[in-house]
Formats: sequence, C-alpha cells, structure tokens
Amino acid sequence: MTPERLGLLWGITVFAGAGARLLAVLTGLPGVVLLLLSGLLIGRSGLGLVEPLDLGQGLEIIVGLLVSLVLFDGGLNLRLPGDTIKATVLRISLIRLVVSLSSVLLAAHWLAGLGWSVAAVYSAIVLATGPTVVTPLVQQIRLASPLGDVLEAEGLVLEPIGAVLALLLLELLLGDLHGWKELAFGLLARLGGGVIIGLFAGWILSEALRRVRSEDSVGIRLQITIGVLFLLYGVCEWLLPESGLPASVAAGVVVGRRPATGADKLDQLIRELAQLAITMLFPLLAADVSWGELSPLGWGGVTCVLVLMLVVRPVAVSLATIGLPLDLRQRLFLGWLAPRGIVTAAVASLFSIRLEQAGVLGAGRLQGLVFLTILMTVGIQGLTAQPLAKAFGLLALEKQEDPLEQDNSEDTNQSLPVFTDSG
Repeated sequence: MTPERLGLLWGITVFAGAGARLLAVLTGLPGVVLLLLSGLLIGRSGLGLVEPLDLGQGLEIIVGLLVSLVLFDGGLNLRLPGDTIKATVLRISLIRLVVSLSSVLLAAHWLAGLGWSVAAVYSAIVLATGPTVVTPLVQQIRLASPLGDVLEAEGLVLEPIGAVLALLLLELLLGDLHGWKELAFGLLARLGGGVIIGLFAGWILSEALRRVRSEDSVGIRLQITIGVLFLLYGVCEWLLPESGLPASVAAGVVVGRRPATGADKLDQLIRELAQLAITMLFPLLAADVSWGELSPLGWGGVTCVLVLMLVVRPVAVSLATIGLPLDLRQRLFLGWLAPRGIVTAAVASLFSIRLEQAGVLGAGRLQGLVFLTILMTVGIQGLTAQPLAKAFGLLALEKQEDPLEQDNSEDTNQSLPVFTDSG
C-alpha cells in the first residue's frame, strides 16, 4: 500500500467514526451502533473505501496498542464498592466461563455448522462482553450504579481470558500445542504472567506519577502513562502472546488505587483517548465485514446468535445471581445486555487469516459468525438498552435506592448477605 493510500484509509476511517459520534449526539441513538454502521458503509459491505487487511501485520499491532489503552482506562476507573458487588462480578464471570463455553460450542456446531474445533475457538472468542461497547452504552444511557460497574467489570475480567483461551485453542487446532495439559498450563502462564507484569508496571508507573506533583504537569503525566502502557503491551506480547490484555487491566487497577498518583487528573484525558481509540477501531474492523461471509450462514447462524443472546446469557446470569440481593428487574437487565466489541472483532479477523493460511476448513464461516454476533448483539441490545433500563426504572436520573449499594452505606448497621458456599 502506498503512503498516500494509507493516509486516505485512516482519514476516511477517523472521519467516519467522528461523523458517527456527531450523529449520535444529534439524534440520541447509541454511538456504538452508529460506529458499527459507519464501518459497514465505508468497508467491504458498502462503498469499499476501506480495506483493513491493507494494513498487513500493522493491523494487529495497532489494534493491540489501542485496545490496551481502552482496557487500561477500564482498570483505572474500575470501582467495586462492597463485597456483594465483588461477589456478583466473580460469580457471573466464573459461571459464564463454564456455561457459555460449553453451550455456545454446541450451538455453533449444531446450528451454524462449524466443525468442533472451530466451534470451540468461536465459543472462546465471543465469551467476553466487550468493555469497548459496554462502557459507552452504560455512560450514554446513564445506567444506575452499580449495575454499570458490574457490567464493565465483567467485561474487563472475561475479555483477556477469552482472548487468551481463543489463541490457545487455535494453537491446539493448528498443532502448535499438544493436549489439554499444555493448553491449561499456557492459559495460567499467560494470564498469570500478564497480571504479574502488569502489577509491577502499574507500581512503577504510580511511583513515577507520584513524583510529578506540579498542577500544570497533566501533559507529562499523560505522556509517561502512554509510554509505560505501550512498552508494557509490547514486552508482554513479546514474552507471552496475548498477555498484554490482562497486563493492561492490572496496571490500570494499580494506578487507579494507589494514593497520591494524580490518577483523578489523568482520568479525563485517558478516557478521551480511549474514546478516540474506539472511534477509530470500530469503523476500521467493521469495514472488514463482507456480506459474502455472512450469507452462507443462513438462518442457522442467526439462530445460533439468538440462542447465545436469549438463552445462554440469561441462564448463566440467573444461575450466577442466585442468593444475591438483586431484584428481578436487575437480573433481567444483566441477563440481556451483553454486546461483543472490538477485541472480539480483532481476534476473529486475525484468527481467520491464520486458519486460512493453514488450510483449515471453516475459517471464513468462523469470521462470518463472529461478525454476525457483533452485528446482532450491538445492534439489537444497543438500541434496546436504554428503553429497557427506563422501563425497569434502572436509570441514574431516577435515583432509586439500589440494594447492591446498601452494603456500602454508612446510614445503616445492617449488611446484605454475601455469597457463600451454602448459597
């Protein structure tokens, strides 16, 4: 690709994303839905102005660095007050890890026609609800706390796990790994290694930020943060592929919780950069969608995604919230909102290329089914999230008392029950 063509690609992509953001402000429609539509318009399914694969190997690097910024922002702002909220996030994450992986595997094979191995990769790719989609939705609809915190935290926990697990399943499928023992060891090594490196990098960064005390030093703080974050991601990917995602979350959590780091001053700038990253990435990756990859899936693919949305997610959330102080409205909303985002799209695109190069049947169907999942979850759930939250009385503007927040209140001596082994 010539430099002129590359510049045009980025110019069209960023302009399309900015236009979608503006349209969202003017119309009140969910921004993530419009970003997705803008990518379809400029990409292979529309005008054909943008071809992400023209970026070559640079696509993976660009996506990884920008996604690490989004996840760092999520870790920086992660707030889980009260043991009940922590228990909710932990239980939803663990139960979804088991229920979703097995159920989606069966649905992808029986309904969408994927082979067992490719179906397993698909189930891991779509495991996580994307923070890149959930966070803008939660902010736009003004969802009452702490439901927004629970949804964002769930995505931050499962996004790295799903990406790492999908990579290991892909390596198992391609013969780079031998047996489930190697897969389990690889999962623990990459997640654990990423978290450990991320905690250390977060401590180093927080110590550096503590020594920059001047009120007019926000720009320096931002530069130091971005430098450490991108170096962290690069080192992690060099040592343990896909470990950069959990490392970014861990580093953000450390910086956000250490005193005297000025994280509150960084918050707005990092959030704006994260939003810019989403504005760039969503149209770019959506531009890779081809109707030719979606049409062969037929009603089987649509039914597979509907099962994931209407059966698998609600069942997993219902099981996870048994015994927790959530009313029916909150459980229904948590069981409904689970859009997939940028990491899901990026992983699908890159894995599809590797499968095609290895001559594995079903690579195109895998990418098509993943993008169909993104289209349906973002489109349907993005458009219905605010009306549903309003109908259930879950908007922050209504200022209703939330039972999950009572366990952190200073006005009462009673605490809500926390999940125990006895339920």
